[in-house]
Amino acid sequence: MIILGSTGSIGTQALDVVERSSELEVVGLSASTNVDQLLEQAGKFGVKRIALSDESAAARASEAWTEGDVLAGAEGLIELITDTDCDLVLNGLVGSAGLGPTVATLGEGIDLALANKESLVVGGDLVMALADATGARIIPVDSEHSALYQLISSEKPGTIDKLVLTASGGPFRGRSAAELAGVTIDEALAHPTWAMGGKITIDSATLMNKGLELIEAHHLFGVGYERIDVVVHPQSIIHSLIQLNDGATLAHLGYPDMRVPISYALHWPERADVPVRPLDLAELGQLTFEQPDAEAFPCLRLAREAGLAGGTAPCILNAANEVAVCAFLDGQLPFTGIAEVIERALTDVPTQPVGHFSDLYRADAAARAKADELIEAVAA
Repeated sequence: MIILGSTGSIGTQALDVVERSSELEVVGLSASTNVDQLLEQAGKFGVKRIALSDESAAARASEAWTEGDVLAGAEGLIELITDTDCDLVLNGLVGSAGLGPTVATLGEGIDLALANKESLVVGGDLVMALADATGARIIPVDSEHSALYQLISSEKPGTIDKLVLTASGGPFRGRSAAELAGVTIDEALAHPTWAMGGKITIDSATLMNKGLELIEAHHLFGVGYERIDVVVHPQSIIHSLIQLNDGATLAHLGYPDMRVPISYALHWPERADVPVRPLDLAELGQLTFEQPDAEAFPCLRLAREAGLAGGTAPCILNAANEVAVCAFLDGQLPFTGIAEVIERALTDVPTQPVGHFSDLYRADAAARAKADELIEAVAA
């Protein structure tokens, strides 16, 4: 298998799963700029092919490492996939940069363990059509979609009425829109239940992460948006639910630990031991639920609207969000400005139909340029 983004949160936990398994072998690793950690991983797992998307980082790695091949840039990432003999790729990249490797993996007919939700947010229709054409399987790694994948697999077609995604609510659950105006970067990065990278943690704080997951679920499972709900569940014990035509509701439960869905995806269709403690409901005492606050957290609404609009709208949503989150983390935009930039970009950048991946790259570029323009105006 190949692990893309091996120095990130998903990648390091995936390597923990691999280390505990006698059945999994890693033949390729990639990172963006973290040369030292990537070389350490390659040495530990006997990997002979690595890629760094940052070309200057790749040049440093080539000078420091003579144990195998060092590939550079976006093209090197694709070459790692297409020219390495493997039967599974774990895409743990962050953002729309993961779309190209997803397309390369599926185009080669290689099964994909997908942690990069943006691949389906940006290019869902084309990506799913490509998987159908080549017969490659997409096994989701997000805890919510892994839960749905497992719950749905035992049901016959036509029996599922609704999918329910759970959301922790992030660090600002319960705050009003007015109370969010002055929150700090450190506050936004302090997630109450999950340890994640910076971008996804901010997405969780705005509820955009759940909006992206909504679009991802629509494509993965072929379910209309009217049949996908989101409920806030701060304990993060129930990862998703399905409601059936006979009135039953099935849920997937467990303590929040990403090694569980990662292990499921890497070992599918088998299961392997993961060192997490069994769920103790009596110790938990109670599980609580509430409706998302659409006024305080408009990103969830914007994502649903973009999904319903279709075409390039989800691509525009995602690109504007990536730019706005980066601006917030750089101190250039207030927290509440993230949603404002996204909403104005969706209004200002025309939505077009999608016939080819090139349509998505053009929409992505246009949305990023517009978001850059909007940041200064929104921050003023």
